[in-house]
Amino acid sequence: MLGVIGAVLMLTIAGLLLASAVVASHRARAAADLAALAAAGVLMRGEPTGVACAAAAQVAAVNHARLQVCIPSATEVRLSVTVPAGVKGVGVATARSRAGPGPSVR
Repeated sequence: MLGVIGAVLMLTIAGLLLASAVVASHRARAAADLAALAAAGVLMRGEPTGVACAAAAQVAAVNHARLQVCIPSATEVRLSVTVPAGVKGVGVATARSRAGPGPSVR
């Protein structure tokens, strides 16, 4: 009986660790997309690239993420963010995103 309880406990802990990693991954993707959209919006208004990356960093921070890389060019931005997992020892989730006008349709 004690072995069954131990096995159930181990499976529960493993499930919680996996869920924490999945949630961090989803949060990272959402934060990257929102930060890229914010930066692209700033670039579309004609603001300097530094302002666009600052806007991306601010939006990422609001979403509990940290901006790692921000590469603006004209009206497009590519960036990368990280989000720590909710459980220590699981690590961090990284996501990349790109935003800007799409290719011209001819």
